[in-house]
Amino acid sequence: MKAKILVLCTGNSCRSQMAEGIIRSIDADFEVYSAGTRPEKNVNPHAVEVMKEIGIDISGHNPKKVDEFTGIDFDYVITVCDNAKEVCPVFTGKVKHRLHKGFEDPFNATGSDEEKKVVYRKVRDRIRETFEEVFGK
Repeated sequence: MKAKILVLCTGNSCRSQMAEGIIRSIDADFEVYSAGTRPEKNVNPHAVEVMKEIGIDISGHNPKKVDEFTGIDFDYVITVCDNAKEVCPVFTGKVKHRLHKGFEDPFNATGSDEEKKVVYRKVRDRIRETFEEVFGK
């Protein structure tokens, strides 16, 4: 099944980037993109690091504005944070399935770098479990 998937979040630096990498790892035939309503300048380094721990490299990803994708047809548009769900743009293209799978924002983690990475790992693992269930692995 070749599905075209767009994952949305606010900053497109953590959750949506991790979800993009994980969904691609589930099926290499999936065409997966991620974007944000207010994209950050870079992908969060903790997200990059914890994804490398499971063999997925998102270091070459860049945050993108959701406006780049309006007018494109998608099989799935998936929001991964409540804020993106609330301000998700209206897509002029056809969207077969709209899903919301909310995840805690690891960017809000406090403490040492190692304590923050514990939160990033927890969110990464929840994202992986969720999308393996949705897309089958």
